[in-house]
Amino acid sequence: MYIKDFEIRWNDIDANRHLANKAYIEFAAHTRMSFLVEQGFDQRLLAKFNVGPVVFYEHIYYFKEVFYGRPVRVSLEVSGLSEDGKFFEFRHNFYDYKGRNFAQCEMMGAWMNLETRKLIALPEEMHQFLNTIERPKDFKVLTKEDTRKFAKVPVDLV
Repeated sequence: MYIKDFEIRWNDIDANRHLANKAYIEFAAHTRMSFLVEQGFDQRLLAKFNVGPVVFYEHIYYFKEVFYGRPVRVSLEVSGLSEDGKFFEFRHNFYDYKGRNFAQCEMMGAWMNLETRKLIALPEEMHQFLNTIERPKDFKVLTKEDTRKFAKVPVDLV
C-alpha cells in the first residue's frame, strides 16, 4: 500500500472549519499522481505514448471530521484493473495523525489517447508495470460493464 502525507492548509478548510470536500479530491488525486510518477509514469512516459488518465467517478465516504493543524495520510491501493489495462480503479483511505480512518474514496477511470480523445488499452510497457503492483484481497478484474454499474446517462436541457 502506498501512503502520502499531507499538511492541512488554510485553503483546505471550509465554512464549518473542517476539511472541505474539494480537499479530499485534491489529496486523492495528488496521491495517485505521486504514486504513478514515483513508478515512472511521469509526463515523459505519458507524452511518449500520448496518453492521459480520465476520471469516471470519485465516491467519497466520510466517517469523521478532521480539522486544521494536524497532518493527514492518504493511502492508495489499485483495487481493480481490466485485462488490457484500459480501465482502473483506485481506493484511497484517509487517516488522521493518530492513524484513525476518517474517510474513504473509490475512484474509477481509464486511459485516453490524447490525439483521438478515445479510450485505449494501456501500452504494453505501462501495462506490465500495473500487473506487478501488489493487489488487495478484494482486487477485481474490471470489464466495460463495471464502468456502467451506476447506470448514469446524460440528460440534456433541450
